[in-house]
Amino acid sequence: MKFRGPIFLSVVLAGFLLVAFYPRRAAVSAEKDAVLMKLIVSFLNELHFDPKTMDDSFSEKFYKLYLESLDPSKRFFTQDDVKKLDTYRLKLDDEVNSGNSTFFDLSIGLMEKSMLKTQGYYREILAQPFDFSVTEAYETDPEKRSFAKSDAELKEMWHKMLKYETLARIMDKEEGLKSAKPGETAAPSTPDSIEAGARKALLKSYDDWYSRLSKTKRNDRLSLYLNCFTHLYDPHTDFLEPADKQDFDLNISGRLEGIGARLQNVGDFTKVSEVVVGGPAWKGKELQENDFILKAAQGDDGEWVDFTGMLTNEVVTHIRGKKGTKVRLMIKKVDGSTKEISIIRDVVEFEESYVKSLILDGATPEEKVGYVYLPKFYADFQRSDGRFCAPDVAKELEKLKGENVKGVIIDLRNNGGGSLNDVVKMSGFFIESGPIVQVKSRTDQPEINYDRNPAVQYGGPLVIMVNSFSASASEIMAAALQDYGRAVIVGSKSTYGKGTVQRVFNLDQAISGYDQFKPLGDIKITLQKFYRINGGSTQLRGVTPDIVLPDTYHYLPVGEREEDYPLNWTEIPAATYSQNAFKIKNLEELKRRSKARLEQDPGFQKILGHAKYIEAERKNSSVMLNIDQFRKDETAEEKLSNDFRNAFKDVINKGARNIALDAKKMESSPDNEKTLARNKDFIDGVSKDVYIRETLRIMHDLIAQN
Repeated sequence: MKFRGPIFLSVVLAGFLLVAFYPRRAAVSAEKDAVLMKLIVSFLNELHFDPKTMDDSFSEKFYKLYLESLDPSKRFFTQDDVKKLDTYRLKLDDEVNSGNSTFFDLSIGLMEKSMLKTQGYYREILAQPFDFSVTEAYETDPEKRSFAKSDAELKEMWHKMLKYETLARIMDKEEGLKSAKPGETAAPSTPDSIEAGARKALLKSYDDWYSRLSKTKRNDRLSLYLNCFTHLYDPHTDFLEPADKQDFDLNISGRLEGIGARLQNVGDFTKVSEVVVGGPAWKGKELQENDFILKAAQGDDGEWVDFTGMLTNEVVTHIRGKKGTKVRLMIKKVDGSTKEISIIRDVVEFEESYVKSLILDGATPEEKVGYVYLPKFYADFQRSDGRFCAPDVAKELEKLKGENVKGVIIDLRNNGGGSLNDVVKMSGFFIESGPIVQVKSRTDQPEINYDRNPAVQYGGPLVIMVNSFSASASEIMAAALQDYGRAVIVGSKSTYGKGTVQRVFNLDQAISGYDQFKPLGDIKITLQKFYRINGGSTQLRGVTPDIVLPDTYHYLPVGEREEDYPLNWTEIPAATYSQNAFKIKNLEELKRRSKARLEQDPGFQKILGHAKYIEAERKNSSVMLNIDQFRKDETAEEKLSNDFRNAFKDVINKGARNIALDAKKMESSPDNEKTLARNKDFIDGVSKDVYIRETLRIMHDLIAQN
């Protein structure tokens, strides 16, 4: 991606000037806060795609986002506390411009005071048994709760919250007793002893959490404050502390030993933002994007560590570990059910990140279809022999053509993006030559990225599979081939909708002197947007497939549009484009035939039913704290979840097989046993995939048109 050097120089000079004339303060922390804030503002004003006006409206948004981030579960502040903070609601723009941290310091003081108060609450509440015969409800969604009117109301909220968490632990214990293996012995358990044990474990969990909270450094709190400021520009513009930058630079799909997952804090909880292709979690197929990891335990009998309120970098220390060791995780699925899973840590295999292909049987064994699975748009610039996805995909296409396939399916589901250069080249494999994507910064004219190779690598029927987690480069490819009318795009209602480009800048380089403050950290800024060749941005709206296949998120808002303050969808003039490699003759007929099949397909009807159930569960976030009702609700939810998961275990795509050349190569692999095992898992997954089955049917209809 091109970057304008003079713009960066102007920011650096602005940084030098602001520090040169900034008066020194007695308080080092206050002076550092001011320097950091002014540097960040200078960078954002100069470089961000959509700079903001610092006024009362901006201040109010900043205040609201910070308050939501500081006490997301509304378990610390009362309305009196909020009133004290509220006096600054329209003054934060002035504080930012002056480098003042009065509001920030006040918020820290109120939080520390509330921590002492609420620690007394939970210790007092957990010292006595709960009465689970009482019929009362607890609202689990903090967005539906208001801040407590008084300390008494706050304490009552804590009572219900702790009662709910104790009930959940009791259910876990009861489930563990039911699933004990024959011959295993356990200490005698009564309802009273189970309840007492659950309270004791919960007390330890909260004591551990509050111990961590008490050690929170000012820098950590400042990082939260500064990121609430940067996230008003867009969700991907971040202040990165030095330790955060190290994590940002770490390619965890490479040499790291662990489970292979990216995590993020959402309020007081830890969410899985990505399951790394090829890692142990990915192979196990139980941990998925958007799952919450509630706690972890080491080995078969290690004690559970609760992650409530724990920062991601600390959560990671409990999940990462040496190859071959086991970690148990308690996860909460998107449908609200909880589940214990076990993962054996390993070194993430690069091979699983690379493109793979198979031969699939179409409507008949003679109607062979090529299937290309691309988990990400990889590019390895670090090694002279590094692999790049575009030439790798070209090789797969050549092998498939050698098998005389009648059509090709490219699977970009859950592909979060990667190399722009490779996606441009790869999209060009299917057209003669022409524009693929437009890239625009705030002030410059759009740059058009072209495929300039007139050769068509594959000129037959083409279908591209996407879903809600196909993002960035995946959206570029799907959008380009959709605009050209070159491929049928199939998948969930929309792709993710991330159509922005970021770059990281080191803040230390923008100041001279002030070594006592360094390292200051870095800032990641959104500089540019991607635009389709038809002129519309992929930002926010993503790519709407030609044929929609419902998934479990069908009735839920998913993607960039769910983030706070995403950049808007915008439009620029279309590029000039056309292609003659392959023409889809009647897209509307393909849609009609697929819709008719979906209405009669038991699998997709089950998916839609489960999607409606998940939507209802999201809306019905209140739980009953009566133990009999709680147990009944938990049992029903677990049964529904298990029934749904078990409904898709049959082989439905029976002709999935390797290309003969690949099969021969795997047989002679030096790591033969492991390679064949991975390949079997891959083929098994494809064979049971209901989405691939319908895509094959769409491909059959497309082939029949030509």
